Amino acid sequence: MPAKFAFRTFLFILGWVSVILGLIGALLPIMPTTPFLILAAFFFNKSSPRVHSWLTRLPYFGDAIIDWEQNRVIKPKAKILSYFTIFAIFGSSIYFSPIHYGFKIMLGFIGVGCIAFIATRKSAP
Repeated sequence: MPAKFAFRTFLFILGWVSVILGLIGALLPIMPTTPFLILAAFFFNKSSPRVHSWLTRLPYFGDAIIDWEQNRVIKPKAKILSYFTIFAIFGSSIYFSPIHYGFKIMLGFIGVGCIAFIATRKSAP
């Protein structure tokens, strides 16, 4: 029984770390928010149903978390916002940052990979 408690505690801590990273992402344009909150929902689903319930009732992110958990769906409006955000953030980083061209190419591939992942997810259940 202590091992199960320790594992649940570990998942609970990972859930809160993910929430904190998601909050940082809400404030910083270079870091995503929703993926960290979906990750937090996964951890809380395994460790604390009460906190998981709180997370899925959040006004801006609750529906997206529930859609992802139940159907692996990203709604079209969220996809369009994601595309715009990825293009704006990665594009400005590539264009304005004084970093090596190799890093700029890497950023471009990461951005394209993110867009490809989002584009290949279902838009409706």
